[in-house]
Amino acid sequence: MTIILFKIVIIFALVLFMLPKQYQYYLGLVLHIAIISISSSWAINALAISSKVTLPFIPFLGNILSIEIDQLSAFFILVINMTMLTGIIYAKGYLQAYFHKKSKTEMAWHFFNFLWLHISMLLVVSLRDAIAFLMIWEVMSLSSFFLVIFETEKKETISIGIKYLIQMHIGVIFLMVAFIFAYVQTGAAFSFNGLSIYFASHNPFGLFLIFFIGFGIKAGFIPLHSWLPHAHPAAPSHVSAVMSGVMIKMGIYGILRVLMSIHHDLFNIGLFILIMSLISGLLGVSMAIVQHDVKKLLAYHSIENIGIIGIGIGLGVIGIAEDIPVLAALGFAGGILHILNHSLFKSLLFYTAGSVYKQTHTRNIEELGGLIKKMPKTALFFLLGALAISGLPPFNGFISEFLIYSGIFKSLHSANLFTDIVLMFSFTSLAIIGGLALFCFTKVFSVIFLGTARSSKVEHATEVESSMLIPDFIIGFMIVLIGFVPVIFMQPLSQIIGLFSIKMGAIQQIIPILNNISISSGIFIMLIGLLWILRTWQQKRHTIKQNTTWACACKVTNPAEHQYTATSYANNFKQLSSKVVNVKKDFKDFDETEIFPKARKFETHSSDVFEDNLITAPTNKILIWFEKIAVLQTGKIQHYLLYALLFLVLIYLLTHFNLI
Repeated sequence: MTIILFKIVIIFALVLFMLPKQYQYYLGLVLHIAIISISSSWAINALAISSKVTLPFIPFLGNILSIEIDQLSAFFILVINMTMLTGIIYAKGYLQAYFHKKSKTEMAWHFFNFLWLHISMLLVVSLRDAIAFLMIWEVMSLSSFFLVIFETEKKETISIGIKYLIQMHIGVIFLMVAFIFAYVQTGAAFSFNGLSIYFASHNPFGLFLIFFIGFGIKAGFIPLHSWLPHAHPAAPSHVSAVMSGVMIKMGIYGILRVLMSIHHDLFNIGLFILIMSLISGLLGVSMAIVQHDVKKLLAYHSIENIGIIGIGIGLGVIGIAEDIPVLAALGFAGGILHILNHSLFKSLLFYTAGSVYKQTHTRNIEELGGLIKKMPKTALFFLLGALAISGLPPFNGFISEFLIYSGIFKSLHSANLFTDIVLMFSFTSLAIIGGLALFCFTKVFSVIFLGTARSSKVEHATEVESSMLIPDFIIGFMIVLIGFVPVIFMQPLSQIIGLFSIKMGAIQQIIPILNNISISSGIFIMLIGLLWILRTWQQKRHTIKQNTTWACACKVTNPAEHQYTATSYANNFKQLSSKVVNVKKDFKDFDETEIFPKARKFETHSSDVFEDNLITAPTNKILIWFEKIAVLQTGKIQHYLLYALLFLVLIYLLTHFNLI
């Protein structure tokens, strides 16, 4: 019955184009809620019975295509539904600014693609047939492409969208090649289920590498990430939240699904995943620190957190390979839980950043400041997301990262020397990533919300409407719930870990760790509460006065000029990592003979070294080559006839001398 309702909802999406503009959102909301209710019931059923749920879907290539939901699929379905629910709620307020600019068809097209992005992601994690999977993967890429280019009036947005679509097609080519190669070698089923036959009789690393490139482009692992820092800022904020919160995790899902079919020669695969993840985490957060565009900054943090997820998965695979069950269990537990955690705090950060953009019409943090007084609720939720993404207790980001740390420390005495070195390097890198993330969000929050306004764009800002705050409350509750009571998520987590043939005894070791975290978090909050009570009591005895910040006896005419900028805050880090972050400044130095200096403008901008060297530079060389060839395009028909004649002569000569 539920599968019939699911099909009806899919068909009913076409009604969006028939409704007046003012009713399209509400139909979209109803359709999303219906899809969430139906698919969540499948996922909850799969988790409740600890078994796979199979549902016949549609006739396909002479057979019945089925939806197959195991515990891994169920987990991703629930994560997808959570993020899509908050996204469609947030969209109501955010899209009001576009309501009168966009036509009825344009708005319907946006809601239609948002709905199909939801549907396609659910099917991506539910289909096993390779052809159907690749087709729905393409639908996911196309629907997200149309969402990215929502503001079609901007040429830059169209260019970004095309680059995104090209890279998504490159990714799907790699996936297609991997499936075809496995099928040709074994003749087994052309599906995920047939991969285990190939991996059982062949060295798995080569084929896994092809899959990793295909899925890694979607996930945003460095150096496969170049689409991500451009597409996220270009898209509307509710789309950015969904793309960062769950869509890039479809790449992680694909990697996990392939890993489930590999049961030997796992060490090299685990080490490869770990190295790629460490690079992504370290470079992602480094690039984030020097950004001025708040959404681009958050996009680079998505790369960083994909790195953290990959670190947990890589360590888990190494734990299986080296027969260290505690490392396998805690590594996978931390990595998989971080998928949920990142979907929460990253969507929260994109929603709050979108609220700031809606009220100020700028994403440049150098033009903001003092917004905590004008948008206190948005500031509070941004701070909550910033604390969570920095891995600080007692919030959800700390839980998943602590599980990975615990896996490292508990495994040191069980591993050989080389594995110990790998573990210690992983621990050090993870600690650096966390420290740099905290540094970055200290900068972002202080520059946007504290201090005084840096431009006139802040003057008329007010708090956003309640519909844009509802998602913040929902996500904020989940962030705190996971931070304080993480053990309630242990049952589905243990089922997913069990799919990777990890011993139940090792999985059960996670529960005491989570219980201890809950107790520690409770004690921490009690201490904070006690300090707050003491502070309140102490302040009642004194009169509190407010005044301007002391400026060393100087007369301050413009307070904005006497506070840190984002550039100056990150200047020391920029100098230490100049080769990686590639920051360039636009500034004319003072001349010794210039007694009365003229007004100057100081600006900095960064570029992605991987994008510059691996994509931009080769592309420019190809374009130059094409420009040289273009001299043959004279526009004269006699020249084109001459080319045809020369080609025929060439073919004759090659044939005459038996060269072809």
